[in-house]
Amino acid sequence: MPRFVTVAKTSEIGPGERDVFGVDDLWIAVFNVGGTYYAIEDVCTHDDGPLADGELYGYEIECPRHGARFDIRNGKVTRLPAVVPVQWFEVRVEGDEIQIGLDE
Repeated sequence: MPRFVTVAKTSEIGPGERDVFGVDDLWIAVFNVGGTYYAIEDVCTHDDGPLADGELYGYEIECPRHGARFDIRNGKVTRLPAVVPVQWFEVRVEGDEIQIGLDE
């Protein structure tokens, strides 16, 4: 079972917004799409560049460096040049806290 860590308040990441948090030596990007929160590691598996600076198309984040895309709902690659999924994290909302599930 994952260990959940609070990263933000729901009021801090409005619909259509995102933010990046340092948690346990990882940079984790949290997205709010239509009031639902999603979290992935903020590192493109193609060249280790940041993802959260890229454009969000529906549920796909596009790496601003080479155009690889990943589904923020599960971390899967949706467009080359990346071929390895990005790490995905379970997200829950407890009261007004956004919490990320981390493996023990």
